[in-house]
Amino acid sequence: MLNVPSQSFPAPSSQQRVASGGRSKVPLKQGRSLMDWIRLTKSAKDLTGLKGSLIEVTEEELKKHNKKDDCWICIRGCVYNVSPYMEYHPGGQDELMKAAGSDGTDLFDQVHRWVNYESMLKECMVGRMAVKPAVPKDYREEKKVLNGMLPKSQLTDTLAKEGPISPSYDWFQTDSLVTIVKYIKQKDISLHSVIVDHQYDFFRAETIFKDYSYLIHIGLSHEVQEDFSVRVVENVGKIEIALKKKESTSWECLGHPLENHNSLIPKKDTGLYYRKCQLISKEVVTHDTKLLCLMLPPSTHLQVPIGQHVYLKLTIAGTEIVKPYTPVSESLLSDCKEPVLSNHKYIYFLIKIYPAGLFTPQLDRLQIGDFVSISNPAGNFKISQFQELEDLFLLAAGTGFTPMVRILKYALTKISSLRKAKLMFFNKTEDDIIWRSQLEKSACKDKRFDVEFVLSAPTSEWNGKRGHISPSLLSEFLKRSFDKSRILICICGPTPFTEQGLRLLHDLNFSKDEIHSFTA
Repeated sequence: MLNVPSQSFPAPSSQQRVASGGRSKVPLKQGRSLMDWIRLTKSAKDLTGLKGSLIEVTEEELKKHNKKDDCWICIRGCVYNVSPYMEYHPGGQDELMKAAGSDGTDLFDQVHRWVNYESMLKECMVGRMAVKPAVPKDYREEKKVLNGMLPKSQLTDTLAKEGPISPSYDWFQTDSLVTIVKYIKQKDISLHSVIVDHQYDFFRAETIFKDYSYLIHIGLSHEVQEDFSVRVVENVGKIEIALKKKESTSWECLGHPLENHNSLIPKKDTGLYYRKCQLISKEVVTHDTKLLCLMLPPSTHLQVPIGQHVYLKLTIAGTEIVKPYTPVSESLLSDCKEPVLSNHKYIYFLIKIYPAGLFTPQLDRLQIGDFVSISNPAGNFKISQFQELEDLFLLAAGTGFTPMVRILKYALTKISSLRKAKLMFFNKTEDDIIWRSQLEKSACKDKRFDVEFVLSAPTSEWNGKRGHISPSLLSEFLKRSFDKSRILICICGPTPFTEQGLRLLHDLNFSKDEIHSFTA
């Protein structure tokens, strides 16, 4: 699947933005939507040109297929004939042609590493490379007692240059507990840095630090209970994960290694891991937006960092479809607490439902108790951007408001240096404004916060600001507390909105360090 998002993602009125950095979208012909592509793959038509046979592809053979009507691309050792997909690709044919007749793995990972291309392109698979492209070897530990240091060969050159950073792990046990201890040796580790999934005798613990991932992945020698605890000693970078034994027996060893166990690799090179989460509640927010509450499994520890997103995955018409969404708080108001459940078990999403879309109507049809798969967090927003922050300016359009929810709440409750926080919220009509009442109440309760609503298609009764993002609106809105105050400007909305906003901010002489954009 070279591009899971349908032709309407990001739709002109959608703002489920993700990591910084953008790429152009192109209009697709009628009958070339994602659903149309799925129908074509189910039609039994030969999309490979090989009448169902799989072949070994040499590099010389791959290079021959480099034209739009005869385009083969290699992704992770598998070769696909993407010619039939050309007209269905939202990023345009030119993007696909960049990898024509070659190994497109790196290009694919740069643009949409999270996409399940195997599912979308399985009917286009020509075969495998006769000699697989070189990839970093996964470290495979022998089946022995799993206590130990990460081998020096696992350290990348980059980390080695930064200093003696060598994460390791150990374990110990009592009659009722098995405790796995990870020694990260970094002071910026928190509960948000740790992702744990386990069930029965399966255990997976990933720690994110300095844009790297350290993974412990083990088949445990005995089964454990669902309930567990995670403790982080921040000043030394130590993580303790306490598992409850199902039976009070002494373990001779922790277990055996699974894929990528005890590996340290750049976060950008890691695949996304999904777990099934249960839909707990669904609440109407506006005429086309709903607040969904999903509950993590008891055997998962996952806290999405501020400003980052996850991917929701559903199977539609036999194909796995994935979309990025930014979690929000249950409410903006501090007196409205999130449900008390260990390890932050609830995740909330503001979802705009597109009746003619493919993904959101399916999401909307889910019943309470149904399940949705949620990935590990992704994104490049850093909480360090708040350090000594004095002025926070938020520019949001439609559901581009979603990353601003937790940013705003965190700023007003955790940043002692903050002098003011301002939100300029762009929508079409008053009925489109998400959480208008909560925003107005928050502004009344905290004098540091101010919100301005801008409507592009208001009624005649509207007395507020009108129009679209413009130099005049921004120059009036973006006023510092004092001349050299430390500021951060966050912007999120449809691609045209964000691109125009970034141009205007540049024209107003704001530096790149003062701006963070959430763009598709």
